Amino acid sequence: MPNPAGSDRAGRTLRDEQKSRTRAALIDSARAMFGRQGYAAVRVDDIAAAVGCSRATFYLHFSGKPEVLRALADRTVVPKVLELCADLDRVLATDSRDEFAGWVARTVSWFDDFKDLLPAWNEAMALDPGFREIAHEGVRALPDAMPTYLRRRPPQDRAEARLRLELFVAQLERFFTRWAVPGVVEVSPERAVEVLTDIWHPALRMRS
Repeated sequence: MPNPAGSDRAGRTLRDEQKSRTRAALIDSARAMFGRQGYAAVRVDDIAAAVGCSRATFYLHFSGKPEVLRALADRTVVPKVLELCADLDRVLATDSRDEFAGWVARTVSWFDDFKDLLPAWNEAMALDPGFREIAHEGVRALPDAMPTYLRRRPPQDRAEARLRLELFVAQLERFFTRWAVPGVVEVSPERAVEVLTDIWHPALRMRS
């Protein structure tokens, strides 16, 4: 005999898979458009049309452009940033300048793959206070991904250690943002790694 319950579960599974595919396609569409056109110039209708769905379908998945950009960050940026932080935690424990320079080089290489999105990211922060606060909260949370670094400082010095990390991340973000604009910062990746290492390795070194 037919199994209506089983058929219903199968139907729900297929619908869920279709919803997941549509959501992923919308994120991919937004990623390509934000990279080419920035944030302000892209419309919800443009993102939806690129994947062949309606504006109403877009709003089934996202409340607007800020949410789709946050979803894009959660999928592609946040995991990599947390991975880099965990790697930096390991590197700083070695007190090695060469290890730190290697970390900076890996971070610069990752940035090169991400730099087309930075203008859209900055536009969104300027236009959407809610998105700006979420981005700032993310920066403030990054030291929590580096427990070894913080534990190596006496309790009374840990607030300063967090501040150093936050300043380091803020400077990297600002440098990468300016470097992404042609003609603003003319420097080779190798020279950038050297200068950033010269500045920040002494500032972040922690002697037990």
